[in-house]
Amino acid sequence: MATDSLTERLPLAQGAAAGVGAYLLGYLITYLATSGSVEERLASFNFIADLFGGDTATVWQGVGWLFYNAHFVRTRATGGFGGPRSQNFIAASDGGAVVLLYLVPVILLLAAGLAVARLGSADDLADGAVGGATVVLGYLPLALLGRFLFDYDGSVAPDLVTAVLLAGLVYPLVFGALGGAAWSSIGD
Repeated sequence: MATDSLTERLPLAQGAAAGVGAYLLGYLITYLATSGSVEERLASFNFIADLFGGDTATVWQGVGWLFYNAHFVRTRATGGFGGPRSQNFIAASDGGAVVLLYLVPVILLLAAGLAVARLGSADDLADGAVGGATVVLGYLPLALLGRFLFDYDGSVAPDLVTAVLLAGLVYPLVFGALGGAAWSSIGD
């Protein structure tokens, strides 16, 4: 009697695809929700950069900072007045709808894990959780790539360590697994 290896039983391709989808959809939702306010805030920031002959940050980069902030990844700024600093722009906001951005990656990763477990026909809690956690295969590479894409002029970017650890590993592993486990509980 032949037994399947773990990699043959895991929905690796579905997990990777779901992870990519969750990351891209999360950024898109963040962009649609915040691009107008980010553009306004960058106007004063870009005025200073223009004054000193530097490049200007773009709206898509600023939205990327918020997307990583939604994973509790701080945005690090080096140079300028006051030296290096780091900030979570969502936490520093005055509340309101922007705080809902924290839910975007959570909901999407739960849904991605649930979808992977459903597609992989997970039949028990452990299989569902492990299958759902495979979303990390698509989410982690994009979290790492995005960290560098959202770098403005080498001076403002999501923190590298927490971008990899929190956004790239912890979020997709935990919420993907919870989504997968949820499917195996309700999908019977």
